[in-house]
Amino acid sequence: MIKQEAKKRIEKLRKLINHHRYLYHVLDKQEISDSALDSLKKELFDLELEFPDLITSDSPTQRIGGRPLDKFEKVKHPQPMLSFNDAFSKKDMEDWLLRISKLLTEREISEIDFYCELKIDGLAIELIYRKGVLKTGSTRGDGVVGEDITQNLKTIDAIPLSLKESLKETRPLENFKEANRGRVSKIPPQVVVRGEVFIPKKAFEKFKNEYANPRNLAAGSVRQLNPKITASRKLDSFIYDLISLKETRPLKNLNADFGEVGSLKNLKTHEQKHEILKNFGFKTNPYNKYCKNLAEVFEFHEHVQNIREKIPYEIDGIVVIVNSNEIFNKLGVVGKAPRGAIAFKFPGKQAVTLVEDIKVQVGRTGVLTPVAHLKPVELAGITISRATLHNEDEIKRLGVKINDTVIVSRAGDVIPDIVKVLVDLRTGKEENFKMPDQCPACGGRVEKLKGEALVRCVNKNCFAQKKEYFYHFVSKAAFDIDGLGPKIIDKLIEVGLISDPADLFDLEIGDLLPLERFAEKSAENLIKAINNRKEITLARFIYALGIRNVGEETALDLAKRFKELGKLEKAGLEELEKIQDIGPVVASSIYNWFHDKKNIDFIKKLRKVIRIINWDKLSLSRKLAGKSFVLTGGLETITREEAKQKIRDLGGDVSESISKKTDFLIAGSKPGSKYQKAKQLNIKILTEKEFLKMI
Repeated sequence: MIKQEAKKRIEKLRKLINHHRYLYHVLDKQEISDSALDSLKKELFDLELEFPDLITSDSPTQRIGGRPLDKFEKVKHPQPMLSFNDAFSKKDMEDWLLRISKLLTEREISEIDFYCELKIDGLAIELIYRKGVLKTGSTRGDGVVGEDITQNLKTIDAIPLSLKESLKETRPLENFKEANRGRVSKIPPQVVVRGEVFIPKKAFEKFKNEYANPRNLAAGSVRQLNPKITASRKLDSFIYDLISLKETRPLKNLNADFGEVGSLKNLKTHEQKHEILKNFGFKTNPYNKYCKNLAEVFEFHEHVQNIREKIPYEIDGIVVIVNSNEIFNKLGVVGKAPRGAIAFKFPGKQAVTLVEDIKVQVGRTGVLTPVAHLKPVELAGITISRATLHNEDEIKRLGVKINDTVIVSRAGDVIPDIVKVLVDLRTGKEENFKMPDQCPACGGRVEKLKGEALVRCVNKNCFAQKKEYFYHFVSKAAFDIDGLGPKIIDKLIEVGLISDPADLFDLEIGDLLPLERFAEKSAENLIKAINNRKEITLARFIYALGIRNVGEETALDLAKRFKELGKLEKAGLEELEKIQDIGPVVASSIYNWFHDKKNIDFIKKLRKVIRIINWDKLSLSRKLAGKSFVLTGGLETITREEAKQKIRDLGGDVSESISKKTDFLIAGSKPGSKYQKAKQLNIKILTEKEFLKMI
């Protein structure tokens, strides 16, 4: 990006970020998710890093928070309350360490270690104790001036109203020593600490329909004029920083040494601050961890991410702090953030990126689906470059154009969606998208059927549909032929070895050897994989047929109802409509498919080369009959699709959501929100090992 383009992009980003920061910090409202706002701020930070002469004093990267609300008295902080720059990957962390290392000597670089804390989704606070008694509690505000919320903070049990009378040291601290004793009997005249107020997940449940997230509820709760309301919210708090241990004047220079605040000049590390905080009676986070290098930081980050759902409050990453106070102070402050600390965020569920183009894909049933081709962006731990736009109506609803800046969202393993267009970032170069009048694959006629939002290619011989149908036929939930991917299928169709999926089962090793990239071993492996799938359960077979509107669950319902394929083929329209969860549209799709001569001939051809295991002839027992299962997290020895199929083969049901009717939750690594809900509903939770033993 050239400098002039960067300047325009930076200006638009600043305006948009300021708008959302005002909503977030001042009005406790949100129009976009935290991860989307983080993504915008990261883009601005990177652009300003690339073009440092474009940084201005009023940039969001140079600010700390929003203006205080008018309904509270103002409090000036003894020192500015800073916030952190964000990192989203190991590379971001390595770049941060490289940047700060350039400001240090070789000796200092060799001595760098870290103290890591959980980044809690709450509200930052400052507490001032005079003669050991809580005098003032305030919000961050704009970082220099906050709001006096003392009375509300006094309702939070985790915040002590008075400090312990004596401090028992856990390490030699010269400034606290008395002769031959490791105690002080007098509280310092002033103690200033900082921490976070938050609401536990369990307490948030009753408010989740009123508030977008726990942070908004925590912020709204401490900003109540009536402290009784705050008390009713069951808030909690952790203290994470010690600012002052005696009376001190406000620091004029943000880069000043901690020697300016008296006793703290003798503390060597940030970790020691936490020891003192605990000894004063403050609640500190038990998950905090010392890490001697970045490798240990990465291990801690991964560990916390794995147990994230089990932690009783919301977090969105960890804070990594240079442990040495001397080095931390030397690094100073840049803009709104200390150089010696950074927020290492977890992968966001939403991100901001550019729509570089919109192209149309043709599915196995002829549906034309517009797909946004994106500037690659990290989302939920993976790099994505595509997002579905579903149909023409969805494009109109979103108002998305080519070259737009958009928010994309990803849940589970599905293709990401575009959830919002950031129209304020438009430059005038955006282009409207129009669905094609002809099929982009075969040039055939397309039409939009009455009552449908979808546009379809009506050419039954469309090459694109044919390929997609093959891909579906061999997919995990259908015939599940290992090693038979799109590229091989495309090649087999191209050279004329297969014209429909039944031809796959007639292939020989010699057919494959002349093809590029096929050696004898690879050809042998593929033929073996195909032959291993010549037996298939009725439910899988029905799904493999690719009947419009018939997914895995409907295929299972049909197999249970008709028991064998012959009875399904002869079923009338009225009989199909009587099946639970099958309406007139789906019933018509099924009936029409089995009364199409081309499909009838295809089934006859298939039955000559495969064996269908009828529902009541399954060799497996029905030991899971009547039991309902939900899966969450990643499995190691079996895929989620395989696990679902085994449950169904054994007579069990699989659902995507937890309810009181759920019998078991199978929890793999990094389980989602379903894990907590299952615990709340007292649903039996199985590990992968326990599930495999069960089946």
